[in-house]
Amino acid sequence: MTMLDDWTADLGYRPEVPTGELPVKWVIVIDRDLPRGVQANAAVCLAASVGNAVPAILGSGGADASGRGHAGLPWTGCAVLAAPAAVVRRIGAEAAGESGLVVTDMTSIARRTNVYADYLDELARTAGEDLSYLGVSLLGPRAAVERLTGRLPLLR
Repeated sequence: MTMLDDWTADLGYRPEVPTGELPVKWVIVIDRDLPRGVQANAAVCLAASVGNAVPAILGSGGADASGRGHAGLPWTGCAVLAAPAAVVRRIGAEAAGESGLVVTDMTSIARRTNVYADYLDELARTAGEDLSYLGVSLLGPRAAVERLTGRLPLLR
């Protein structure tokens, strides 16, 4: 069971509905001042984290006209937004207190460590207020996600 089961049970997989009309929204907010490669890495890692936490976010795969199969993609879509580091931190902190949201984050510790066990060890030794964030991901009710992310621009 995921944190989203309560509201996704009624929502279900809705491939026929435009993403802007869904009651659910998914955004990833990335520190706009990071190098492009770090931004891309953070977005991919956060997307993988959400896919693991909420497998139902992925639609069914399909085949092209030649019969070649293609894996399913998120049926909700996902906007990748840009914000200053302080705003990324604030959004993550505020979102963590919201019920009904799946919040994932990627801290600078992940960038500094090359062994996952080292990442977990350093994370366990670091107080929450001492963490710096490369990005955060919010998935949940559209109104809550939009209230937290406001009118942030797309990452460019």
